[in-house]
Amino acid sequence: WQCDCCRSVDGVAACERPRSHCRNMNIFRLCGDMLHLTSIMMLIFKLQKSKSCVGVSCKMQEMYAMVFCCRYLDLFWSYISLYNSVMKIIFITSTFYLIYMMRFKTPTCQTYERANDSFPHELYLLGPCALFGILFTEAYSIPDVLWSMSIWLESVAILPQLVLMQRHKEVENLTSHFVGAMGAYRAFYILNWIYRYFAEDYVNWIGWVGGLLQTGLYCDFFYYYAKSKWYGSKLVLPGAD
Repeated sequence: WQCDCCRSVDGVAACERPRSHCRNMNIFRLCGDMLHLTSIMMLIFKLQKSKSCVGVSCKMQEMYAMVFCCRYLDLFWSYISLYNSVMKIIFITSTFYLIYMMRFKTPTCQTYERANDSFPHELYLLGPCALFGILFTEAYSIPDVLWSMSIWLESVAILPQLVLMQRHKEVENLTSHFVGAMGAYRAFYILNWIYRYFAEDYVNWIGWVGGLLQTGLYCDFFYYYAKSKWYGSKLVLPGAD
């Protein structure tokens, strides 16, 4: 079981050095964590204010719930820092709260678009991610396999949301800001990895490949997002007719 103090709060990074050699947080990781937290808070604010979850994928949130449960299993036996523990708990509880609002809390749940939020993630994503988690884990223990699986799950967790937005074509501002903050959080983690590579000789191929795949999925969205902000117009995505 790898040292978790150099794993980022979202668990992407990993450290093979003894705990005493772990470095402090850097500004790129902190910015990434805050962007991730901001994206979740924006989505909760949107759902509570509008009482509507139109344009928001519950399947994405369910995938992130699986990511966090697999990745933060060490909460039960490992204490790294107050910051680390609090952020993990916030990510888990806020994600399950979002699912609760979209699935069960009226009137929000009555606006959930089950027909449009129909990307078959259980068919195309869960199985391959579980297989990759087993094949590419660094150690064959339950925590390590689950951690590895969470990396691959997170790398594709945005897909149901992207598909739903393409079906809508016109995206609400808060929804677009939520997805934009999620993409920016991952971009800052790439900067974090680059910094740690040069400052600490840090290497983590599983996290890097998963993170680059995840960032790549945002590229098309970011093009249209930046374009809409530049021209001061609503975000409109090209969608399949």
